[in-house]
Amino acid sequence: MPHPEEIELKFLCAPEDLGRVLAAAPEGDDDCRELISVYFDTPDLDLQKAGASLRVRESKGQRMQTVKRGDGLAREEHETPIATDAPDPSLGPLPQLLPHGARGELKPAFHVRVTRRQRLVRFAGAEIELALDQGEVRGGKRVSPISEVELELKSGEPAALFQLARELSQAAPIYLSFASKSQRGQALVADCPLHAHRRARPEIGEDATLAEVFQAIGRSTLTSIAANSELLRERPDAEAVHQLRVAARTLRSALSTFREVVEDQDYDRIKDELRWLAKACDEARNLDVFAEELLAPAVKAEPSDPGLIALAAAIQAAREHAAADVEQAVGSARFRDLLIEVTGWVETGDWLSQPPSGEAAKPFAQASLQTRRRKLLKDGRDLKRQDDAERHQVRIDAKKLRYAAEGFHGLFGRKATTRFVKALKEVQDELGGLNDLATAETLLGGLGLSAEAAFAGGEQVGRASVEKPRRIARAAKALDRFAEVDPFWR
Repeated sequence: MPHPEEIELKFLCAPEDLGRVLAAAPEGDDDCRELISVYFDTPDLDLQKAGASLRVRESKGQRMQTVKRGDGLAREEHETPIATDAPDPSLGPLPQLLPHGARGELKPAFHVRVTRRQRLVRFAGAEIELALDQGEVRGGKRVSPISEVELELKSGEPAALFQLARELSQAAPIYLSFASKSQRGQALVADCPLHAHRRARPEIGEDATLAEVFQAIGRSTLTSIAANSELLRERPDAEAVHQLRVAARTLRSALSTFREVVEDQDYDRIKDELRWLAKACDEARNLDVFAEELLAPAVKAEPSDPGLIALAAAIQAAREHAAADVEQAVGSARFRDLLIEVTGWVETGDWLSQPPSGEAAKPFAQASLQTRRRKLLKDGRDLKRQDDAERHQVRIDAKKLRYAAEGFHGLFGRKATTRFVKALKEVQDELGGLNDLATAETLLGGLGLSAEAAFAGGEQVGRASVEKPRRIARAAKALDRFAEVDPFWR
């Protein structure tokens, strides 16, 4: 029996823009109500660990118990009217989610109180519920504001949600978000404010189809893109820039890996937009690496050196300018459109109707991984004699193979992939250090440094270059060790 599903998109929106969203929406019957929700979990956070949430919501004197779990466009949802403020652990999937002894340990974890303006509309042949929520989530003494737009599909095709989202995005800045109210409440209770988000390995079963694997990769990377961009619109954060760039590159790499499965009329446009996003982070990331890897140790060793002081000031000014450029990019209409377009394509694109998408993923994964491994070993077989550009290509090979291995890991089991990915990461790290060194000189040349700062910068690059032969040797040894690791897919 299929699980009941909620098909919904959620957007962050500034409170002052909520009215503009409502004004741009199709006409329909409006309703306004106060919603008070209490979210429950056990002291051991059994529901959170299971990727589920449990709430009791009160509105107009009625109470509804809701359990949600899952990710992506459609989530499993179980709703049941109840008579009391306390949840009933026997309802829905709770008996399976909670250890038997934990069912009596459900306690309030945090509260959500919002004013909801709601409208049911007909749009593109679908019936969609538009909800604008403004309020707060409260956990103990901690409080965080909520200002969101939700689009929930009541009937019709999911593509209509994205079509309506595009129109509303033209009226006001709305940013697609994959963080639920329960996740925001959990972060609040844990005293874990906005922080850089590392993409999660997609969870897939051994019998997954190609479409299911690609969508899982898409969801994990888009979640990371949305979360890191939210942080970067609030404040500069070097790690968030790094993780945003990695997520965009990971999804672009997946597009290449799955090309024969997902290529349709939108494929090139989607790939181009992800390239734009990754490149928007390049300068900021390169400056961050230079500042942290080369400059910081030198300044620590010689804090009063005039040249280093001048160089540090110039690098800091450049970092601030580059960070502002990233903030502008992730706050732009182009970025908002990118999130909607790419998510819509991953979830509802025409590629899903193509025959390969429904095939079993394991044979495809085995062939793809074998091809990428063979290319890495071929391109890297004479690493010590190669120039910087050739070693950079080997680094790209290693990165693409690692992204593919992490994306396909669920088909073969996490334990089977661990040793392989660890050895591959060592190769990637060594080659990454060499690439950072090759990039440093070009980076400094574009900053318009004073003579004093330029001399100090050249001195640091020169000192680091002394280690280059050793680093190349380490990279070659790492690649040799990797070659001895048995491919987990055989």
